[in-house]
Amino acid sequence: MGSTWTMIQMQRLKELNAATEQLNLSFPDTASRDRAFQITEHHLVEEAKSKLGKLREEKRRPSILELEERLAEVLREQGFVQVCTPTIISKTALQKMTIGEDHPLFSQVFWLDEKRCLRPMLAPNLYSLWRELIRIWSKPIRIFEIGTCYRKESQGAQHLNEFTMLNLTELGTPLEERQQRLEEMAEWVMNASGIDDYNLLTESSVVYGDTVDVMKGEVELGSGAMGPHFLDEQWGIFDPWVGIGFGLERLLMIREGTQNVQSLARSLTYLDGVRLNIK
Repeated sequence: MGSTWTMIQMQRLKELNAATEQLNLSFPDTASRDRAFQITEHHLVEEAKSKLGKLREEKRRPSILELEERLAEVLREQGFVQVCTPTIISKTALQKMTIGEDHPLFSQVFWLDEKRCLRPMLAPNLYSLWRELIRIWSKPIRIFEIGTCYRKESQGAQHLNEFTMLNLTELGTPLEERQQRLEEMAEWVMNASGIDDYNLLTESSVVYGDTVDVMKGEVELGSGAMGPHFLDEQWGIFDPWVGIGFGLERLLMIREGTQNVQSLARSLTYLDGVRLNIK
């Protein structure tokens, strides 16, 4: 009977971002397994040191910031205006998104007090901007934001309590062009992120109704929606629209082929995907 990595070995290899093929290896006996672990760990540590060296000498900023800048550049070239809105939002804003105390997302919100919380999504603020800009700008109104959101998520390999969202929206899209526009938006983001061979999947969301999810294998990278929508009237919006949101850490996880999204997020344990306890 073959031998596989011990739990401690497996955890260490995951911390060092071992590839799936390395994690799934099996061995004829424990002695050959332990020798393979020493060799593999040493190789991964050297790779990590090399990556940190490149960060220090060449890149000088982590991949998450590079991706933010690249996405913003691409979307501005497409005629979209970048906005920056508050991280703290009101309980009323969440209620307008139908997120009340009986909603599944309500328990995941980080509350600051009875009336304010850290935003779990960007949509409430973008709705608010739409309501104001529709009086000032002609349609279509094209805006996007890249910003931090917060949710009490399960601490799995694909979830974060603090994550970076991109929301790309267009208000005033002709009804017959909405699906095509969503597909174009997804293509811009995926191309800028260096990811191909993705799929679009239509599903139903508890907040946004029917959605178009951007999938890479089993991983959801983004989700798009279209209006008119039952939420619109709460915000004084009556025009058709399209919007799509992406989690940047997940985009990086897929592009880099890592096993743990936490390694690419804001962290004091990892730096640009590298576990810092490598020595």
